[in-house]
Amino acid sequence: MKIVAIENIGLNPAQIADFASGFEALGHSFTFFEDRSEDENIIIERAKDAEILIVSTIRLSDKFILSCPDLKMIAVAFTGCDHIPLELCRAKGITVCNAAGYSTRAVSELAIGLMINLLRRVTVLEAETRKGKGRNGFLGRELSGKTIGIIGTGSIGLNVARILQAFGCKIVAYSRSINPKALRQGIEYMTLDELLAVSDIVSIHTPLTSQTQNLIGDRELGLMKSSALLINTARGGVVDQKALAEALLSQKIAGAGLDVFEKEPPLPVDHPLLMTPNTIVVPHIGYATEEAIHDRGDIVEANILAFIKGNAVNVVV
Repeated sequence: MKIVAIENIGLNPAQIADFASGFEALGHSFTFFEDRSEDENIIIERAKDAEILIVSTIRLSDKFILSCPDLKMIAVAFTGCDHIPLELCRAKGITVCNAAGYSTRAVSELAIGLMINLLRRVTVLEAETRKGKGRNGFLGRELSGKTIGIIGTGSIGLNVARILQAFGCKIVAYSRSINPKALRQGIEYMTLDELLAVSDIVSIHTPLTSQTQNLIGDRELGLMKSSALLINTARGGVVDQKALAEALLSQKIAGAGLDVFEKEPPLPVDHPLLMTPNTIVVPHIGYATEEAIHDRGDIVEANILAFIKGNAVNVVV
């Protein structure tokens, strides 16, 4: 089979060599493109003869899929697949597999880091200290004793909850389905409205689907405590971006830590969430650790080999 990686998924030279030699030893070809392009004409040219495609975060259109007549599998080097036209893939018989679990630790640590940063104003006070200023009476808040609302109790949500329990936090959760692991972990499920009303911090860990698009909007933000913080390391589209900016500007909520937006950064300089107080914004780095990217490469390779052998794993479609 012809295997094509249309973008650099963070493989180091040794992994690229292992990919190439491993696939070629089995009689398959492997083409790897070092650069990342979102120009549809370029990525179509790269992938037009591919039977197995490797992609990370580039958004693929229906036109792209239809321009690859030999395509049999898409190996997504990512957990979420909302940038892949899944219904068309299903209709065309194209298997889509994701890199489930590769970034659980990385995203969990960032979510908690954003919480601590906001509670202790680390970023703001670091800048003030560099200006020769002192504490000026500032008092932060501790994680211990806080009620944390986890939206989405998949592997990342549960890992965040586990770590926060070690800080002495009470965990409540909302999800479309109850995860037995969460119950064994002592997590209390409640409705979304109930969770928003009681939580000191709301942390989002749900995929972006038609059901979760703008799950958190103006009404939901209005249910939160004025002292509450919102953390989003999942998908930007789960939160109404304009409503969140207005809630922060009007102090309807106390702050936000955001790793994701409605589009991939860089953001336009006039983006409303870049103008809000007590908001930490980072350019989608939750998954971006050396360890996670290495694990991702291993999972992608294993997914492809399993598909070739007829025993596909991590199947989304």
